[in-house]
Amino acid sequence: MGETFNVEGKTLLLVDDDRPFLRTLARVMEKKGFAEVRTAETVAAALEEVQTNPPDYAVVDMRLEDGNGLDVIEALARARPEARGIVLTGYGNIATAVTAIKLGAIDYLAKPADADAIFKALVAEPGTKAALPENPMSADRVRWEHIQRVYELCGRNVSETARRLNMHRRTLQRILAKRAPR
Repeated sequence: MGETFNVEGKTLLLVDDDRPFLRTLARVMEKKGFAEVRTAETVAAALEEVQTNPPDYAVVDMRLEDGNGLDVIEALARARPEARGIVLTGYGNIATAVTAIKLGAIDYLAKPADADAIFKALVAEPGTKAALPENPMSADRVRWEHIQRVYELCGRNVSETARRLNMHRRTLQRILAKRAPR
C-alpha cells in the first residue's frame, strides 16, 4: 500500500443531521490533524459552505431532512474537482453507491461507521481496495435493512411496501414489528 494523504492545513466539511454524531466526528477529525473542521446539518447549509469556501475534504450523510447529500457531493465536485468527498448512509445499496461515485464521491460507507473508518476512507490512496469489514452484516440484517429502506421509500405505507416486495401484508407487518437482527 502507498502513502496516505497528509491532512495538516486542510479543511473538512462534515454534513449530517445527527447532531451528537456530528459533534463527536468533528472533535475526532480535529485531533487527527485537520486545520479546520466545519459542520452543516442540512443540504442548504452544506451547499452554502461549498459555494463560499469549498473544503479539501467532505463527509456527507446521504439522507438529510431537507434533501439528498448527493447534491452536496455534486456541488463539491463542480466547485473543487480535486476535493475528496465520501458519502455515509444508513441505507446502503449498489445503485446509490454507483451514483455517489459518478457524482464525485471517492468512497461510500454504510452507517454506523466509526471515525477511524471514515478517516481511512478520506485519506486512502486512490485505487486502493477497502479492507473487508471485521463484522459484516448478517444475511438477515441485510434483508431487514432492504425492507426498511423500501418501507421508508413508500412513505411508511405497509400495503404499498408489501406489494413492491411481493410479500403478504401480514408477513411484512410481523417483520416490521420485530427488532432488527444483528
